[in-house]
Amino acid sequence: MNDITKTPTVDDLVEATPATRERVVDFTRVLSIAVVVLWHWVFSITQWDKGRLVMPNLISHVRGLWLATWVLQIMPAFFIVGGYANLASWDRIVRQRGGAREFWQQRLRRLLRPALAMMAIWAVVDLALVAVGGLNDNVLRWGIVTFVPLWFLGAYSVVVLAVPITARLHHRYGVVVPIVMVMGMAVAGNGYVTTALVWLFAHQLGYFWRDGRITHRGTRRARVVASRLLIAGVSSLVLLTTLGGYPDSMVATTGGGGSNMFPTSICIAALAVLQLGLLLLARPYLDRWLKRRRVWRLVVAANGISMTLFCWHMTALIIVIGIFSFLGGQLLHSPSALWWVERPFWLLAPGIVLAGLVWAFSRIERSRS
Repeated sequence: MNDITKTPTVDDLVEATPATRERVVDFTRVLSIAVVVLWHWVFSITQWDKGRLVMPNLISHVRGLWLATWVLQIMPAFFIVGGYANLASWDRIVRQRGGAREFWQQRLRRLLRPALAMMAIWAVVDLALVAVGGLNDNVLRWGIVTFVPLWFLGAYSVVVLAVPITARLHHRYGVVVPIVMVMGMAVAGNGYVTTALVWLFAHQLGYFWRDGRITHRGTRRARVVASRLLIAGVSSLVLLTTLGGYPDSMVATTGGGGSNMFPTSICIAALAVLQLGLLLLARPYLDRWLKRRRVWRLVVAANGISMTLFCWHMTALIIVIGIFSFLGGQLLHSPSALWWVERPFWLLAPGIVLAGLVWAFSRIERSRS
């Protein structure tokens, strides 16, 4: 007799993939996590500053590189595809006569368990290091960057908690909802209200992808809609960063030029529209590529460990920095020629360590209990 409680393998999930599945959503989720990891490992000028590990990026050092952030600041895309997946889950639960509690349990369990496990393990390790005299201060002082990427889990958890409301608003009022959100951003200015509205807005865009309003109109019509979204996003960003006075870069930079991320500005909402347009334009080509078994298998496997990978990738970097420093290596403070030569090392070494961490802890994410 087969064990019906057995966790399905990657091949089981590949074989069970329905023909109607929007594979681009799964791919975008994996791509978003991969870009964040690579940016932190390879394109941050990681250095020690007064006993604290800091990670300024390249934007202030390379002329014109800010433009790359209009694509590579990929968190809006993560929220968009999150909206797609969350609406699908919510509608299914509603059809089964379930409610908010069932939805929250399903969506938050896998999202938060890897993060909670990582923080608990770090607490034990940190106490041990301080107790034996290995460190003079705790990780929240010297290595807060280890946990800074987890800000996104907090923001994403908020939009997940709001789904029972935002999904109902979407089904009843449609496009009026994101329009009101944008109006709210304009009135609120920069601050916590706008920060919340921006991520809710990006998430809400995914609802329109899920319900087919911007895709199920024929290939030509869908391409026109995607092009209009792309043009609207680019135009809005140009206006906001020129006439509006917002920073050109979609990630924080050094030099006191302000930030579109902390607090999150209306520019990130425009970036979400731009990225949705890009995704929908690329969708037909990506979908054909993702139907190759080998490619789809890789995406399915990566999705199964995505939160574990995200939660532990900075720990992997910290471990490599510790070994590197112990062996006499020096972290460079500017993107010199040597800094560029070192980039492959800062991709390969943390990657090896992260593979071990994922092997050790990914079962927490995959567990059904």
